[in-house]
Amino acid sequence: MSRQILLTLSVGMLVVVFLLANPTWAQKKKDTSALTDKVNQLMDLSAKRPVIKLNGNKFRDFVKSAPRNYSIIVMFTALSASRQCAICKQASDEYHLVANSYRYSQFYSNKLFFAMVDFDEGPDVFQTMKLNTAPVFMHFPAKGKPKKADNMDIQRTGFSSEAVAKWIGERTEMNIRVFRPPNYTGTVALLMLFSLVGGLLYLRRNNLEFLYNKTAWSLIALFFVFAMISGQMWNHIRGPPFVQKTQSGGVSYIHGSSQGQFVLETYFVMVIYGLIVCGMIMLTEAGDSKGDVGKRRILAVVGLALVAFFFSLVLSIFRSKAGGYPYSFLIK
Repeated sequence: MSRQILLTLSVGMLVVVFLLANPTWAQKKKDTSALTDKVNQLMDLSAKRPVIKLNGNKFRDFVKSAPRNYSIIVMFTALSASRQCAICKQASDEYHLVANSYRYSQFYSNKLFFAMVDFDEGPDVFQTMKLNTAPVFMHFPAKGKPKKADNMDIQRTGFSSEAVAKWIGERTEMNIRVFRPPNYTGTVALLMLFSLVGGLLYLRRNNLEFLYNKTAWSLIALFFVFAMISGQMWNHIRGPPFVQKTQSGGVSYIHGSSQGQFVLETYFVMVIYGLIVCGMIMLTEAGDSKGDVGKRRILAVVGLALVAFFFSLVLSIFRSKAGGYPYSFLIK
């Protein structure tokens, strides 16, 4: 009798355990199916365009709601001209460049996606995320909520494609190599310069004594050196913007990171280097010449002032770009 009771109790417990476990198993199966559908939809959307455009509903479905086993990078922007976001178009171009580079890289998978929310298409998303500025880059990890570092600090690093790719690598360990389309502007300009020089040489083919002018060749050599050390070759390879609009509506002439630079910034640096060299030439001439002592003294003072001030200036620029650099001279 007792054995029958024990058997009945055992069967009853098994039934209870099955009833309790069955909803959990069914829920897991449902979550797995939902996750598979979401990933397949994202893969289809990213196959059409590397940056997936999201509205409020899609943002809640693909980004905010569970289950999710993928990371997603979202750019919040306002591209409409009526929004007067001066830097949004430029930031969007850089962001698309990163997404395209990832789309055609060997690391492309269903573990990372790129998306964009425009204010006019998802104002409720901006309200939910408590955003009142644009552009904003955020990383939504596969597990957990975004942390402070998952919000890219574009005020400090800028929004160049290289800076965005580096930030993504830090947050996802997905190292994206940015591939910029070739820019033939420099090549065409170089060809035009060679054509112009060739034409001048042809017109003056009977009088080429100027080719032996040491001063002219020294000036050409100095200009070439200034162009190279100021970063003109880097500009030709990377194609950075001329300047950058800040979120407050101003203009930034100096890039805030040592990983980037603006075209106008390289012109500033080239002029500074040129003035430092002028100061060194004045100091040299003041020491070597045998003219009036008063003029030599003035030449030396002016040369020393040029070297000291502009060397301090270029050191200050480097210090502002390389965070933690401890040294300065006259200008902090």
